[in-house]
Amino acid sequence: MDTTQALIELGVTEETFGALFPSEDRHLLDEAGYVSFPNALTAEQYTRAASEFDRLSEQEGAEGGREVHTEVGARRVSNIFNKTDVFDFLLIYPPLLVAAQYLLGEFKLHGANLREPLPGFGEQDLHVDVGRRFVGDWGVLNALICFDDMNPDNGGTRIIPGSHRWNVTPGDNPSAKMSQEDVVLIPADRRAPYPGELYVTATAGSIIAINSSLWHSGTRNASGKRRRQLHLSFTRRDLPQQFDQRAHCTPELYARLHPAVRWILDIA
Repeated sequence: MDTTQALIELGVTEETFGALFPSEDRHLLDEAGYVSFPNALTAEQYTRAASEFDRLSEQEGAEGGREVHTEVGARRVSNIFNKTDVFDFLLIYPPLLVAAQYLLGEFKLHGANLREPLPGFGEQDLHVDVGRRFVGDWGVLNALICFDDMNPDNGGTRIIPGSHRWNVTPGDNPSAKMSQEDVVLIPADRRAPYPGELYVTATAGSIIAINSSLWHSGTRNASGKRRRQLHLSFTRRDLPQQFDQRAHCTPELYARLHPAVRWILDIA
């Protein structure tokens, strides 16, 4: 099997590609580094997903996310597909699969982490998740799947549109080898406001797909309102997963998944 065959088995064909991921969305992902899919989930789907997030988070407590990363001031859960089947349907959302194939070519699941910033927490430095060697050397597409509304007051994601195409990253140290144009892009304070920044807003049930070479950061949950999300990411098949699905796959998970979904998880 290859990615094209897997997507065909999941209902994505050459004829439906354009409708699922039209040219304006492709342009946004190329140039701005992100694209939104509003109302991707029904109210029933995101409400059930949010409740399952709460159940797992309460069960794991401070150890939540331990398989990948624990975080002070945020609820996290990782290795979710071995713990529940509630999020399985998000692995086969066609527009997201098409966006991943468009950006990455042959792709597989990279990671799947539930995260919610607690009141007063969630602020991060500007950063990139994945570096690159040249424009087009994209490694990861990260989807922010919203179970609650996201806005600038409850820890919404801050992005710098177009920054995935720059020659430097926020954490670089200026050097004599860099052009002056690149040097001035590097922030002295990665938590300070940045020219051209955008706070992504979205309603519950929306998905925002981000090129992981884009400069971005979590922000402080000032309002205390809930902001539960699944960060579902995909990577090229020649790159390692954030969490080795094959090494941790349970017989129950393998048995319940369609063969094409096993291919996407790289457990086939």
